[in-house]
Amino acid sequence: MPTHFQVGVVDASFVPKSGKATYGVDRFYNGKAGRTERGLEISMIAVVDVEQLIGYTLSVQQTPPSLEPINEVPPDRTRVDDYLEHLRATRDAFPAAVRYLVGDGFYSKQKWVNGVVELGLDTIGKLRCDANLKYLYDGPQKPRGARRKYDGKVDLTDLTRWEALGEVEPDTELYAAVVWSVCLKRKIRVVYLLNRKHPERLCYALLFSTDSDLDPLQLFESYRARFQIEFIFRDAKQFTGLTDCQARDKQKLDFHFNASLTALNIAKWEQYQQRDPWEPFVFSMASYKRRKLNQHLIDRFIRNLDLDETLIKSHPNFPSLCD
Repeated sequence: MPTHFQVGVVDASFVPKSGKATYGVDRFYNGKAGRTERGLEISMIAVVDVEQLIGYTLSVQQTPPSLEPINEVPPDRTRVDDYLEHLRATRDAFPAAVRYLVGDGFYSKQKWVNGVVELGLDTIGKLRCDANLKYLYDGPQKPRGARRKYDGKVDLTDLTRWEALGEVEPDTELYAAVVWSVCLKRKIRVVYLLNRKHPERLCYALLFSTDSDLDPLQLFESYRARFQIEFIFRDAKQFTGLTDCQARDKQKLDFHFNASLTALNIAKWEQYQQRDPWEPFVFSMASYKRRKLNQHLIDRFIRNLDLDETLIKSHPNFPSLCD
């Protein structure tokens, strides 16, 4: 991967599957349908280049089905524990430059955040619009008694105590503050994104990081780069057969999921190496697949018609023919 600012990204995706003998079939949330459905789920950890806006799959693991609260399974175990086990198994494979792990609003839970911090990473995520936050008190303390920690509840309609950082996009303003999160039980850096495109109905979003010293603009750009993992899911499902496996065994399903996403990684890396270094890199799996099909078809013509392969492939118009 190119050596730019990189972050880890985690997300899960629904895989439609039926059958009583298939491992892992359970009810999982399907974002496309907006409800839970019967099928499989895979958890993916990817590495995303924030500057180039390109992501590569680092690890994918199938989410196990819900377990009954028997003796060897803690009764308070949730799927967050399964995602944390996946992260622990993958932690040593992270590039040394990766310090932050980005997740969507689902991962803004105390159990997840604490588990990520214990592994030496900082979390970047999204809070609820009604998040319970408190200002930190930094004034003089009383000579006796308990020290004062907080300076009132954060009113998300009053930004006078927030640092204004200007517009990051047209009609989108950014504010930042270091506050205490009641739900996460820790000090966090919060970025407040205010959308003024529709003055009659102002919209806002709250992004956060457990690294209180993180630059707010970098926090915003890192969370925005999180969407690259959605492109990975899309390309794998449309072009490399992620959802086309007919196997039922756990190991065979795991092999298929990893093979599908590895093929996408290889295609993306090959395309990156052939890029124009003076132009922004744009990857299209549809264009890549069409180009490979054209090259395969030309090779068939060369073999079947007994043509001079060197003469044809060294011609200046050969790349245009492949495209």
